[in-house]
Amino acid sequence: MTTTSPMDSAAAGLAALSICESLLLAMGDLKLVSEAEVLGIMSDATDAHRNATGSEADVAMHQAVVAVLDRIVAGGNSVRRK
Repeated sequence: MTTTSPMDSAAAGLAALSICESLLLAMGDLKLVSEAEVLGIMSDATDAHRNATGSEADVAMHQAVVAVLDRIVAGGNSVRRK
């Protein structure tokens, strides 16, 4: 069985986040989705984590995800604001 370190997991998460952000930007640039739709996608993702249940550790992780997603939206990383 292969084990992964916390750094491996964090790197994988950051890589996935970067890919998703790039895809959202590309879809917006190509006019496949509007800025409002991108923000809706981000809101849906945030809501899924905001309402998650589980152990105390699970809930804490989901709340950390909410904080990251909220910062992304506030910073405009997922849309090219005009």
